[in-house]
Amino acid sequence: MIKATIAGQAPFEISFPTAGSGDNALAVSVGDEQLSWDAKPLPGGGFSIILNNKSYLAQVLKVDRAAKIATVAVNGSHFEVAIEEPMDRLLTAMGIKNASANKVNDIKAPMPGLVLQVLVSPGQAIKKGDPVLVLEAMKMENVFKAPTDAVVKEVKVSPKKAVEKGEVLVVLE
Repeated sequence: MIKATIAGQAPFEISFPTAGSGDNALAVSVGDEQLSWDAKPLPGGGFSIILNNKSYLAQVLKVDRAAKIATVAVNGSHFEVAIEEPMDRLLTAMGIKNASANKVNDIKAPMPGLVLQVLVSPGQAIKKGDPVLVLEAMKMENVFKAPTDAVVKEVKVSPKKAVEKGEVLVVLE
């Protein structure tokens, strides 16, 4: 059973038939109210949905698995649907809701080298892919880029400084 929330409204739960259970029923409940529905895939993509004797055409436009958000179009209107799976509820109940969130990594030297340029400063907001510093190693210039959106907490190196493999160059938060 998954829990879905559309535009911050009351969440609803969707259960799917369990393989081998003999039960083919799809179930949707909003609070204590059980709704009858059926969904069939369409040849050109999308789905034909019957919900409480009313017909809808739905298509999944985009799925962001990391954020657990799907963008769907229903009869031409677009909606963002937040999805919560049983494992998400279990992690929340255990107090480790964000355990699967991407951890921001500090930028470390993958090899010994010489820092040529530092392109960021503490407190600066950076986006994934932004250049952070240039390191010369084995007679090549290597541009280090931000692994994710973050804020620079501390720059631990300066230009013309020699660094060792594994040394932290920039601390991100």
